[in-house]
Amino acid sequence: MIPSLPRPVWLRAGTALYLVAFLIFLFLPLVTVGVFAFNDAAYPAPPWHGFTLDWFIGNAAKARTGLFGDEELLGSIWTSFEVACAVTVLSVVIGTTNAFLMERGRFWGKQALSVMMLAPLVIPGVILGISILAFASRVADVLNDSFGLELEFLRPGLPLVVLGQFSYIAAIATLTISARLKRFDRTLEEAAYNLGASRPAVLWTITLPYLRPALIGSAAIAFLMSFENFNTTLMLVGADSPLTIMMYGRMREGATPVLNAVSLFLMVASAVLALSLMRRSEPR
Repeated sequence: MIPSLPRPVWLRAGTALYLVAFLIFLFLPLVTVGVFAFNDAAYPAPPWHGFTLDWFIGNAAKARTGLFGDEELLGSIWTSFEVACAVTVLSVVIGTTNAFLMERGRFWGKQALSVMMLAPLVIPGVILGISILAFASRVADVLNDSFGLELEFLRPGLPLVVLGQFSYIAAIATLTISARLKRFDRTLEEAAYNLGASRPAVLWTITLPYLRPALIGSAAIAFLMSFENFNTTLMLVGADSPLTIMMYGRMREGATPVLNAVSLFLMVASAVLALSLMRRSEPR
């Protein structure tokens, strides 16, 4: 519909109602979790029993351990942070390489390779995790039986978690960077070559600065997707549990408002990260 044309009252009202309903559906659960992180009750749900900071800082008199005093929970947050950083670096580097390969390369089988690179996006996370676990464990067993090599990184643990998450997050980074690279005016590079610039100099001073918004965006997406991943991580995790696995175990034992406090903390941290990255990606 052309925006300048008049719209019937019922259509405008319906659009407004749909927008309000969508925003309520999207944000009401998040607001509820945030509010009840301050509820003075032993369970993370209504009714309201008063305001408290116990679930953040703890309260020895009431035998409450807050988020910032729960070493196990803080350790799982740090583990998730380490995994997310590793996945982000790998995804952006490989995604950039893949983008140049797909957009600049000319070779037989390019279309088939492109489809294969995106295949992990349509595979359920649980299936992907089971497949990687089975393959890595089988390779580790063969190497151990044949050559006496015990490769711990092929066993369930953080290296395998990084590999499992990277296998599909790299595809998302590839799509993000490829979309930006596709719009690049290559005459800028040709002009730099004519002026005597080397290939590394052109890449560093012309191409990568143009790709900067896509690189920052793909890094943010990779970090957040890795941090919140559950399905694939559950299949590959070892003794060191990332945050999502730790919260799942706590929920099975009996939820407390500490989990609401963790959720609120992550929502605020994600918002701050997103806003800071948006500012950095703005043209100066």
